[in-house]
Amino acid sequence: MAAYTPETKCSFCPGSKCCTYVTQRIPGPRSKRDFEELLWQVSHRGVEVYKDDDGWFLLFDSPCEHLQADGRCGIYARRPFVCREYSNDYCEFDAPPEEGFELYFRSYEELLAYCRRRFRHWPV
Repeated sequence: MAAYTPETKCSFCPGSKCCTYVTQRIPGPRSKRDFEELLWQVSHRGVEVYKDDDGWFLLFDSPCEHLQADGRCGIYARRPFVCREYSNDYCEFDAPPEEGFELYFRSYEELLAYCRRRFRHWPV
């Protein structure tokens, strides 16, 4: 495999991983009601929840509409600022983001099991 640089690294990434999801910071859940809302959110296809050193996030599994079949950006020259400022110094190509998650819930069942452990009187 040829060596890559920050300028060419993205071309080596199968599936352009960073362009296949969106995350949104959310307030850290504390109450049963907060967790009930998270249960509702992860009940939707393509929605996951995780907690890492930066806090709690919703993750939406939804590829960018400008991602081309070859993994390149179809609007690269006029891509949004958030894409322009993204640094690939250490990214999904280097290690899966899940490795840094303290908590990770991919489904209703996973989050429900956590709620039952966390709250003494969680409804069955």
